[in-house]
Amino acid sequence: MPAWRGIGKKLRELFGRRPIDEEFFLELEDAMIEADMGVRIAGEMTGALRATVRERTLATRDEILAELRSLLRGFLCVKEIALTPGRLNVLLILGVNGVGKTTTIAKLARHFQTVRGIEKILLVAGDTFRAAAIDQLSLLGERLGLPVIAQAPGSDPGSVIYDGIASATARGTELVIADTAGRLHNKEALVKELAKIDRIVRTRLDGGSYQRVLVLDATTGQNSLQQAEVFHKAVGIDSIVLAKYDSTAKGGMVVPICRELGIPFSFVGLGESLDDLAVFDGERYLDSLLGAP
Repeated sequence: MPAWRGIGKKLRELFGRRPIDEEFFLELEDAMIEADMGVRIAGEMTGALRATVRERTLATRDEILAELRSLLRGFLCVKEIALTPGRLNVLLILGVNGVGKTTTIAKLARHFQTVRGIEKILLVAGDTFRAAAIDQLSLLGERLGLPVIAQAPGSDPGSVIYDGIASATARGTELVIADTAGRLHNKEALVKELAKIDRIVRTRLDGGSYQRVLVLDATTGQNSLQQAEVFHKAVGIDSIVLAKYDSTAKGGMVVPICRELGIPFSFVGLGESLDDLAVFDGERYLDSLLGAP
């Protein structure tokens, strides 16, 4: 993960030019807010750090940075996407339009192919609202050498995913990765559609493993928390992929999402290549956020 993001750069400036006084903590709180941690989390973190510094008489950069890192570590939720051997596994990929959802599906497929050694993977073009999404997933499937279940634009997405699971069962597929629409501007319709898809997967899977994975765009900042709330309320989210992390100098939204919703992060997108997907590592994330000591 890229280093010296928002807080890390600010900390270097703060430690280099001022004593550890009240003004220091106020500026640190501002830096946390600017790094997309949100007002409440920034205030909570700064208050806890201030109390510890005074109680333990911490004075050096390394001491204070280590304490801040420890506080942040306590908030993080990280979880690997584990597949169940011998059963059909379904990953339902959710997210608003524009977050890089379809590309992330291909990256996940590549990861499970090359890192996990999963040979039988099926992609399902469940975002029937956008013809471009169907075409894009079909092309990516060709690049990966994977079959793609798709229907015409405007088709019932529940029907497409139903067919996808039926096809996967007949083929002896190990993993299905299914796309979905993300029309957040029509939230009520989206929630109903996702709830229907969720019921279909649960009904058709018959003892298989099912996980709902949300894709968030790291460049959208605090909007990511609102998106996570909507999708989590609609169907429940098992883990999050943080896409486009290489395109932002911030990245602090991970902390409030973990803190407020308790949803773990599983992967992080670090570039445009299909291989630019890494398992989310909490310590590496803190390195990039704070700057390694």
